[in-house]
Amino acid sequence: MKTPEFRILLALVPLALAGCMTPTPHYDEHYGEAVRAAVAQQTLNPDASRNTDPVAGLDGKAADQTINNYDKSFRSPETGLDLGLGVGSSGSSSNSGGSSN
Repeated sequence: MKTPEFRILLALVPLALAGCMTPTPHYDEHYGEAVRAAVAQQTLNPDASRNTDPVAGLDGKAADQTINNYDKSFRSPETGLDLGLGVGSSGSSSNSGGSSN
């Protein structure tokens, strides 16, 4: 008759051998290819880091002030442009009609 220790050892041998095996050899070979392909497809100019020509446009201070003004416009939006012509306003001081005593 077989002893219980032998049966336990016999049950553990396949588990130990399974731990040494690579379960996904084909997946591991291609790990990350989808991400690298997606990044490459979304890159507009792959050689942009080799371009030493400086960017023409706003300097840092002007760009920062522009962004700050843009951000402030959403906090307190302007009511409109007041040209002082009185167009569209009901603030006239003339009294039309009857007299008041």
